[in-house]
Amino acid sequence: MKDVTTHPAFRNTARSFARIYDLKRSPEHIDAMSYEENGKRYSTWYLLPRTKDDLRKRSEAHRRVAEWSYGLLGRSQDHVSTFVSGMRMMPEMFEEGRKGFGDNLVSYYEHMRDNDIFACYLVITPQSARDPEIYKRQTSRNAALQVVAEDDKGIYLSGIKMLGTSAVFSDEAWIGNILPLAPEQKALSITCSVKMNAPGLQIWVRKSYEQHSISKIDNYFSSQFDETDAVLVMDRTFVPWERVFVMDNAQLSRDIYFKTPAHIMGNHQSMTRFAEKLKLVNGVAHKAAELSGVGHMLPVQQTLGRLMAGEAGLLGMIAGQVEQPETLPNGYMHVNRRFLYAALHWTSNHYAEIAEKVREMLSAGPFQIPADASVFEDAELAAIYEANWSAIGAGASDRFKFIKMSWDLLGSDYAGRHTQYERFYGGPPFLNDMYNYTWAPWAERRAVIDQILADMELPKPLATAAE
Repeated sequence: MKDVTTHPAFRNTARSFARIYDLKRSPEHIDAMSYEENGKRYSTWYLLPRTKDDLRKRSEAHRRVAEWSYGLLGRSQDHVSTFVSGMRMMPEMFEEGRKGFGDNLVSYYEHMRDNDIFACYLVITPQSARDPEIYKRQTSRNAALQVVAEDDKGIYLSGIKMLGTSAVFSDEAWIGNILPLAPEQKALSITCSVKMNAPGLQIWVRKSYEQHSISKIDNYFSSQFDETDAVLVMDRTFVPWERVFVMDNAQLSRDIYFKTPAHIMGNHQSMTRFAEKLKLVNGVAHKAAELSGVGHMLPVQQTLGRLMAGEAGLLGMIAGQVEQPETLPNGYMHVNRRFLYAALHWTSNHYAEIAEKVREMLSAGPFQIPADASVFEDAELAAIYEANWSAIGAGASDRFKFIKMSWDLLGSDYAGRHTQYERFYGGPPFLNDMYNYTWAPWAERRAVIDQILADMELPKPLATAAE
């Protein structure tokens, strides 16, 4: 494959990503989607926030990008760029690894900002190398990506790295480690940037849902918004020293995400994106109730009310992240960490339940319509279908389009990928639990309890007759 804009597995989604670039430059969006610095304009997701207004501007930019793709492009152009911007707020941390790596990070941020780079990231080690004991016992070539050679110009990488969502559409890949590494796994700690056309680099992509979509009518979402997922395989792929940010430091390779604002700023984008997707799903639920003629029933209204309560709660958590921010000693500001992790926990644990509930409202509708839209190409068949498949409040053709769209979103292979994605893109469920445990203000909560206990004086023993 040489051109994703023409390949049948990727061309429509490539257009969806291109549309984001076009829309953000349009007159009605350019003020929200860009900021000016030193006489030049840059995409808002590179704005390093120092005020609430900066955070509001960034959040609105994320919201618009998500709105343009119905929240279905999880790794849009504003995702990895936000992670890098969060690291740029604390570049001194990179100097802990090797002198000059902090300067490399600053330079790379400026490179991304100035060129509006679309980057993916691969920050997970293959499962075979995650157990330190298994890792130590391997004697053959290790599957995990690591440095196999270095010289005055740079390093050479071999092995595999996961999981490159949107990799086939990206200019560059950020390579790193978001899961903990054991000290003896420091060879895997390499953090760097690689161009997607670098010699020795292969992109192994999962099955394309877009390629197997029949049409925009039959597969509205999967035909246009399949960002794909991929594994990168490298064989002595060269990376110049100026694009290396961490090396031979297992602890630091993870700390750069969690001890800078990178992880929370990047996942604020994810929460904003999820909210737009949730709005879409809830719209499907309400329309399904209407077409089935059950929208007046109290149990259905209760279900819809619960769905909308969840949406409102998430929007509140997203707003709280911005309106109760945290400030770094150097003056930079980032979203509220606790509110972010609470939202991440809620979304990862509830999307499958929400999708299932809305599928219930579709009832058996998805199994009662023709296989595809070709039925409308035959006048006789189209007339029979229109006469017999109409529903309350909708003609047969409108009902066909709605059910096809809804099933593509909630019941197809593409939908299954999204359910799995929403469950795990922020890490395994236990990690989301631990984020919320680790960053909870336990001392404050315990102080209240301890004060109450101190105020509850037990009665003193009564004096005995002998006394």
